[in-house]
Amino acid sequence: MMSHFLKDLILKRLKGLTEYELVKYAEDYGFSISQEEAKKIIHYIKNNDIDPFQSSGRMELLKELTKITDMQTAKKAQRLFNEMIKTYGLEHLFKD
Repeated sequence: MMSHFLKDLILKRLKGLTEYELVKYAEDYGFSISQEEAKKIIHYIKNNDIDPFQSSGRMELLKELTKITDMQTAKKAQRLFNEMIKTYGLEHLFKD
């Protein structure tokens, strides 16, 4: 029950991210994403159903981010996501 609540909360937070927040999070975790890259990533997240809790969903997200930006940016975004999961102690929600 609690994990369902947390997953809903995480998805809502992802869908509510702003370009500014994404750029700031990237900076906080030691790498940069341009404003234009952030704009494309945020647009994708807000306009597509994503399932970051399953490895297949994360792989699909990586593939799509590679299409809309490039492989390097997609890997940056993936690394940012993984770092945030660890920071907040949510690894248990993202295991397959």
